[in-house]
Amino acid sequence: MIAIVRDLFQHQAHSDASMLMAIQRHEAASNDDELRKLLHHILVAHRFWIHLCQGLPFSVEAENIVPATLEEIIERFRATQMQELVWLDQLKASDLARVLESPYFPGRQVTVGEALTQVCLHSQGHRAQCATRLRTLGGEPPATDYILWLKDRPLPAWV
Repeated sequence: MIAIVRDLFQHQAHSDASMLMAIQRHEAASNDDELRKLLHHILVAHRFWIHLCQGLPFSVEAENIVPATLEEIIERFRATQMQELVWLDQLKASDLARVLESPYFPGRQVTVGEALTQVCLHSQGHRAQCATRLRTLGGEPPATDYILWLKDRPLPAWV
């Protein structure tokens, strides 16, 4: 199971970077407030779960401030991915069963494995929304299918 989790996060990192770079290359999309807010939402949810899994503090007030530029969002995605991939490399299969508790989900317990699955599924759903918005603005979304990624397992391309 741990190998699949790592694969899903590596795929997610590549897909997020691909989508962000496609948006950045398209002028209308790179200046679109709707896309910027959606990307920020993906990032905040992602960071919330990763911080909870790692036992790190998470400031809702600070995290909910939408960056003014796409470049700031891209940099935060890149930094978050670097931090989590280092952490995931040290994660053991037994860690996936550890129970997490959050004041945002009172009375509910979620395991690390469930939280990590949530991060990947949540991002996947919203990347589809980003792709639709990018296409509406006249851009071309990248192919981000997991099965395509598996062939060569490319790293995130932050160019």
